[in-house]
Amino acid sequence: MTFYMELPVVNGRASGEPWYAEGLRFACTQCGNCCTGAPGYVWISDEEIARLARHLSLTVEQTMEKYCRRSGGRISLKETFNRKSGGYDCVFLQERPAVSDGKKVAHSTRVCSVYAARPGQCRAWPFWDSNLASPKAWKAAGKKCPGIGEGKLYGREQIEAARDGDSSANSK
Repeated sequence: MTFYMELPVVNGRASGEPWYAEGLRFACTQCGNCCTGAPGYVWISDEEIARLARHLSLTVEQTMEKYCRRSGGRISLKETFNRKSGGYDCVFLQERPAVSDGKKVAHSTRVCSVYAARPGQCRAWPFWDSNLASPKAWKAAGKKCPGIGEGKLYGREQIEAARDGDSSANSK
């Protein structure tokens, strides 16, 4: 006698939906961790350089000279070595001192000084392909970024729009 048992699909995604189909939570805590670390690249397009130049009231040429570097035919924002952390910070990362109201312990914040004009790569954080690859990758990113798993629930469409470069998807 043979018995058959029907087993449920463990991941619940038999339809081929991504693991984050129900959405992901994220709220920027202004820790600056996404803007620092090992040497790397923040790729920036000509359009983004022009937007940044307008924001800074500089010419494109001045912006390129002061804040950008060329690498392999592409353009990236410059980094500065942070002696305190031993990492490399985006040239626009600023540390702001703690302000206490006497009731709470205040911590300093590290913020983007050009947040409104930041490049698409920055706007897409934390919805990068590398972070969306699996729940494990998302959890690993959350060890560096305390805002992952907190705050606003982003739906699948918002996540994918941010990942794919729709600057309005994750502009706040």
